[in-house]
Amino acid sequence: MADVNRGNRPLSPHLQVYRPQLTSVTSILTRITGNALIVAILMIVWWFIAAASGPEAFATADGFVTSWFGDLVMFLSLWALWYHFLAGIRHLVWDSARMLELETAEKLGWAVVGGSVVLTVLTALIV
Repeated sequence: MADVNRGNRPLSPHLQVYRPQLTSVTSILTRITGNALIVAILMIVWWFIAAASGPEAFATADGFVTSWFGDLVMFLSLWALWYHFLAGIRHLVWDSARMLELETAEKLGWAVVGGSVVLTVLTALIV
């Protein structure tokens, strides 16, 4: 029998009801950083191809890569690389059926976020 009251009830949890969990946010961010790293790779490949193409092409690519925007993209890509790396290690730990308890999983999420920031700053200072 058809439900006559169908339009009066929500079809799924609404954003005001559902509170995103750290583990879901970090999982989504892992996918975003993985895709964002493609932008940095393309920029680096463009720089190498321009270096092999000649001085004019290299000057254009190098001017972009060493501009404030290029520096920002590279710095954020450095953070994305560390974040993606640490999140991958976390997933390897989870794949071995360890540290899946809710409190431990949340601590691992904060460790990935904090560790990526610390490692990014250390790498930027050293390099």
